[in-house]
Amino acid sequence: MSYVFKQLINGAWVEANNGGTWDLINPATEQVIEQLPFGDGSDAEAALDAAATAFKTWSRLTPYKRADVLMKAADWVLAHAEDCARISTEESGKPYGEALAEWRSAANYLVWNAEEGKRAYGHTIPSRTSTRRISVHKEPLGVVGTITAWNFPIYNVVRAWAAALAAGCTVVGRPSEYTPRSAMLLAQALHEAGAPSGVINLVNGDPAAMGQAMLNDPRCRKISFTGSTRVGKLLMDGASRTVTRLALEMGGNAPVLVFPDVKDVRRAVQESIAWKYRNCGQVCVSPQRFYVHSQIVEEFIDHAATLAQKVVVGNGMDKGVEVGPLINARQRERVEALVNQAVGQGATLLAGGARPLDLPHGYFYQPTVLTDVQPDMAIYNEEIFGPVLPIIPFSDTDEALAWANNTEYGLAAFVLTNDLNTALKVSEGLEYGMVSINDWLPATPEAPFGGYKQSGVGRECGLEGLEEYQETKTVYIGNVV
Repeated sequence: MSYVFKQLINGAWVEANNGGTWDLINPATEQVIEQLPFGDGSDAEAALDAAATAFKTWSRLTPYKRADVLMKAADWVLAHAEDCARISTEESGKPYGEALAEWRSAANYLVWNAEEGKRAYGHTIPSRTSTRRISVHKEPLGVVGTITAWNFPIYNVVRAWAAALAAGCTVVGRPSEYTPRSAMLLAQALHEAGAPSGVINLVNGDPAAMGQAMLNDPRCRKISFTGSTRVGKLLMDGASRTVTRLALEMGGNAPVLVFPDVKDVRRAVQESIAWKYRNCGQVCVSPQRFYVHSQIVEEFIDHAATLAQKVVVGNGMDKGVEVGPLINARQRERVEALVNQAVGQGATLLAGGARPLDLPHGYFYQPTVLTDVQPDMAIYNEEIFGPVLPIIPFSDTDEALAWANNTEYGLAAFVLTNDLNTALKVSEGLEYGMVSINDWLPATPEAPFGGYKQSGVGRECGLEGLEEYQETKTVYIGNVV
């Protein structure tokens, strides 16, 4: 199969208007994979023009015809999932098994939205007078811009694209320059599935210039963004210019509350290790602050220190590797600084805390376990986005809830308990958009994804996510006799 790694604008695979290129680096080897187009605002403007033209016809297609394109794209994804996973692993560093699972799940998002798009129901409202009729209709929002992060190079993209296209919107996607080929593959899937020219467009280039092009164009009715809180706030400021609708997923600092009634502490630690170090900790919903009840905290710490040192770190394409590299040198330096600062302030390092000596090339960092972490430490308050597991003991549930909620973030939270009353009380008390009880994966096509507070605005996925790509129109008919 031949894969195309260029920009897709108005149905054509093109280079950057300015001739610019980007050296795509494999984070496991620090070697250049290949050179890709790297454009500027003019590429985004051309894509917006194409999307605005295509919207006139795509929005008028029946949801059944739009669904047919999404279903064919899902078939394409499943047929090429192994190749796509290899390509994603090369550019993101994540283990091949994780990349393969991500690609296979992408098909689920395409299929679910294809089907749910057929159920974008309106409704009628009983009128106060017999001669009047009132009806509510759902209509496609318009052109949608997406700006997505590198940590899940296909999931972050597909959840927005699938919903937008199913609703009848057209798309201009700008993936991360660190992982653009994954999005290019999804664009190819939709293109070959029959998406008309201009319905799906992909640009790769200067993030600020392309973001400004989306914000400046009144035809771009919504921007879906995954990334940092800093950039999200800049988009919020810029959106005022054309009153652009936003969906912002801006990260988290997820607490994990582990109660003494867990049946098997070792198993709880095994699960914690697996999910904390998934994608080298570069997960927006990554469990971060582990509040463990004082009755079991020592046992929890002992298992964590032992198991963390057994995690296999290496190139994601190598068999048996459980944790790959961080995405780039800057991200590794940031994680190193957070750990070193915490240790300097009194935190105890039980495992990891350094670059692996047997991996001189690549942006690797050892799976790390810390105790004696205090609330005034940066590693407690900031999103780590790395393979670091801090453990904090607690003895009172209300106190633990207060600690868990004392953050600007509110994306995801986790609870480990076998007591129903505890599960209810704690889940209701947590100020987070998603709460997982004895579960570690708060993401699925059929349920809304999003956070409270500074973790974001709006929802992706589920009925709520699909509705955010639609306008609501009320129609009044009078003089009915």
